[in-house]
Amino acid sequence: MAAAGIPTVDHATQEKPPPVNGIFPVEHANQELPTPVNGVSTIDHAMQEKPIPVNGVPSVDHTIQYKATPVNGDSQALPAAPDLRRASVLQDEENFVPRPMFHQQTVHPVDIEDYFRGPRDATRHSKWSSFMRMHGSIMPKMIVPMTFVAAWATLITCISILVHPLQVDSVLITITGFVVSLSLSFRGTTAYERYTDGRKYWAQLSLNARSLARLIWVHAQERHEESAELGKHDLLAKLAALQLINAFAVSLKHRLRFEPSTQYPDLAPLLSHLHTLAGDADQNMLHERRISKVKAVGLRLGVPMAEDNPRFLLKKSKENLGNLPMEVIAYLASYIENIFKNHTLTISCHQGQAMTMLFNLSDVLAGCERVVNTPLPVAYSIAIAQITYVYVFALPFQLVGRLHWVTIPGTIIAGYIILGLAQIGHELENPFGQDVNDLPLDSFCAELATDIDILTSTPAALNDKAWMPHSGAKLLWPLSNMEYNAWEKKSEAEIRAALKAKAESRDVKHDRMATFVESKTLTNEPKA
Repeated sequence: MAAAGIPTVDHATQEKPPPVNGIFPVEHANQELPTPVNGVSTIDHAMQEKPIPVNGVPSVDHTIQYKATPVNGDSQALPAAPDLRRASVLQDEENFVPRPMFHQQTVHPVDIEDYFRGPRDATRHSKWSSFMRMHGSIMPKMIVPMTFVAAWATLITCISILVHPLQVDSVLITITGFVVSLSLSFRGTTAYERYTDGRKYWAQLSLNARSLARLIWVHAQERHEESAELGKHDLLAKLAALQLINAFAVSLKHRLRFEPSTQYPDLAPLLSHLHTLAGDADQNMLHERRISKVKAVGLRLGVPMAEDNPRFLLKKSKENLGNLPMEVIAYLASYIENIFKNHTLTISCHQGQAMTMLFNLSDVLAGCERVVNTPLPVAYSIAIAQITYVYVFALPFQLVGRLHWVTIPGTIIAGYIILGLAQIGHELENPFGQDVNDLPLDSFCAELATDIDILTSTPAALNDKAWMPHSGAKLLWPLSNMEYNAWEKKSEAEIRAALKAKAESRDVKHDRMATFVESKTLTNEPKA
């Protein structure tokens, strides 16, 4: 029975949602369904905007946004329930209550496009032997060239055996084989060097980004003691600066892939409030065209004629698109300058470290641009391609005299080895692209964002007395299991004597190694 102006609520069980592509969505708590009061519906159910599909699988969001309506003409409506939309979207409500992020489904059906394109997910584990694995292999891109090699070997073998002998002395294999091996070695070495340089630069980015985020979050003061509003402003300014650090990594990723727009879903929330040249440009000119199915197949097979100029979007735009990562660094530098001036970062060594880290981020930008904009000289690329193909097409003439019909499979095997090594060098030349063996920049950016979220999840504990005495830390483990409070009651001489005993004790080393073995046993314990 309803009280005056207060609706009665009947708890009804929500029906189980149907499976999506064979995957059952996560069931949430039973929703409360309203009961009309005097024929008037008390709650208006407004479904949220449909979430964006992930890898082709639509995310099912069972959250309902409740809007209160007057009951019996009463103008005082019940307060609206908090909107439980995805945790990545921050609400603008005055009484915003943080909600934990729902567990997301991590298993998705295999997408054939992801199988041939895009950096490989390093978190996935394959139980297949490397000899039998296809994902990440160059075999799909070897189908077209090996078809021509097989046809050529078959033609020369048939003519030589059935019509007129075409064999030549095999000494040519020895002479030209040495040159081919040198060229392939040079191609592979330079390509892998560029690959490792790209990884080193991104590791340097992660190091300096995390260190700068930690310095800002921990050492930049929040002036809550002076004013609540001033302290809140400092807190929000720190969060904005940490968001710029994320924006630098994501914008650098897109710049290295020649994607100049600022409207990408992973970049727009980070930079939409900033004035940048790319953001002011016509975004309609900065989006890629959809490719046809025939062209998509050609890309999977590595057909050169199917590949577009990666800088097509940069040339398509008639406006100056600027350098987005550099502009982000400029905004970061202005924030650092502001906290110097308002005396929230006053220690000189911290100030020097902040400026050094900004310089290191600029160095990462320049280094990555050097890798992506300085490929192997075209003369080397052309010469190596010509040498390898001439060598492979000359093999049937040298093998048919001894191998006869076995010349066909022999040429195919030799061609796969030689052309395959050349293809590996070509694929590794640009480590920032969208090939399977390229660096997983998306994962690197997501990992950095997660690390910053973890850093900001708790306030900076500058006062060790606020956490150390109550932490339950076993300071002299494994010599003793006594906690901090117990050692606080000891004298300094007793503490130093215990430290000396810990260093001299063989049991301590034995106990520590025993814990390592036990941890390894638990990790490798077979599942029930």
